[in-house]
Amino acid sequence: MVTRLLVCLRHILLSDVTIFVELPGKFSNVFVEFDFCFYCTKKKNRRRYKKCYVQPEVERGDLTELGGVSPSERAQAWRFLFGMFPCSSTALERPLLQEQLAVRYRVMKRKWQRLLPGCVRLRLNGTDAELVAAVKYYEQRKKAAQELCQEQSEEVRERLSFLELQAQVVFERVAFDLEELQEAVRIIDKDVPRTDRDLAYYLGEGSGNLLVLRDILITYAAFHPEVSYAQGMNDLCSRFLEVLDSEVDTYWSFACYMEKFSRDFRADGLHRKIELEAELLKELDPQLHAHLVTDSMDRLTFCHRWLLLGFQREFEHSDALRLFEILSCDHLELISQQVDRAHYRERLACKLSLDDRPASEAQAVNAEFTFELFICAAILLQHRDALLRSRSEVQLIQFTSSLQGTLDLNSVLKKAEDHFYNYCKRSAWDHLSDGCRSRRSKEDQFIHQLRNLFS
Repeated sequence: MVTRLLVCLRHILLSDVTIFVELPGKFSNVFVEFDFCFYCTKKKNRRRYKKCYVQPEVERGDLTELGGVSPSERAQAWRFLFGMFPCSSTALERPLLQEQLAVRYRVMKRKWQRLLPGCVRLRLNGTDAELVAAVKYYEQRKKAAQELCQEQSEEVRERLSFLELQAQVVFERVAFDLEELQEAVRIIDKDVPRTDRDLAYYLGEGSGNLLVLRDILITYAAFHPEVSYAQGMNDLCSRFLEVLDSEVDTYWSFACYMEKFSRDFRADGLHRKIELEAELLKELDPQLHAHLVTDSMDRLTFCHRWLLLGFQREFEHSDALRLFEILSCDHLELISQQVDRAHYRERLACKLSLDDRPASEAQAVNAEFTFELFICAAILLQHRDALLRSRSEVQLIQFTSSLQGTLDLNSVLKKAEDHFYNYCKRSAWDHLSDGCRSRRSKEDQFIHQLRNLFS
């Protein structure tokens, strides 16, 4: 089976082509695709692909350590990775698309500000000096942006005016539930000041970025009422704002991300995540599963925070960003092996089926076991002894809190990949065993009938 690994290789300059890496020697059956979502499968573009080779002695752990995007290229990579720019867009198209998205965002933001004028400014109680300074820096920045707009040429103003008219036609049709939106604003105003202000991005004049974060979250809640706002979104959106350093780009990248993961912020999504983690843990370590999952799965609730925020607090900040990229690339997702598994079933059918009996169906691999679940399981198994000693939820919470900022990413990634491969191999072996038992059972039955015939 050819395993496709999607890995972001640091220090590779971004271009409009995909970079394929083929591993010779003992890795000849492994295809590694170093890709920043510049993915193209058209044959006419194959000649544009660059190829390079890795030494045969390279280990999977070395590939893991190469994961992530160079910080200097991260902002541009994220615009593709999270869907703001289509992978098929050209260097000429992207500035025009960015301009269109900026106009649309301004129209959206202006609409909720017009309907809720009392929510335009963050209400201050006067006791938080940092927030008072943040409002001042935010107002200064907004004034500078307005002055910059006045310096635009007549041609640019006409083009932007036309784009704004188009955006108004689209977004003026959107109706708001003002009571629900006001409730969302109330929660956002509580959560935004709790965002990690120790990050360099929010220090000094950067504190004004907290107000930018607030505007993004309110705009998202206003135009996505089915999701609105839930606690934790501020930390997630803050990650986008820090990397992209653009209100407009952050909004659209965050909105694209939430299209896929918004369910995680709802009660049913929370329960499903914990349920899946419990299923995987039962596969990997039944004893630990039995200890943590007793009468209910409430004792695994702490895992949901890890999964919801992409392990943001468990790793050092730069490593948490790197892990977020790896997970967002659908690294080692089981769903990517659907085609390979189909070929595997065909080969298996030829070996195990009898002429008068159709082949049995291959045991399904749970495609909902995403790589982030294996990351979570690797952390749990790494601290297995300490978890088994925990006898109450309070002890579990104390233990998991002690892990914040202490985990080594490369070690956890390697263990998670090992668990992933072992799970896949075990699933395949279980199917082979079932097939062999089924065939042996039929042969034994035939021999028994034959003996009865001649007895």
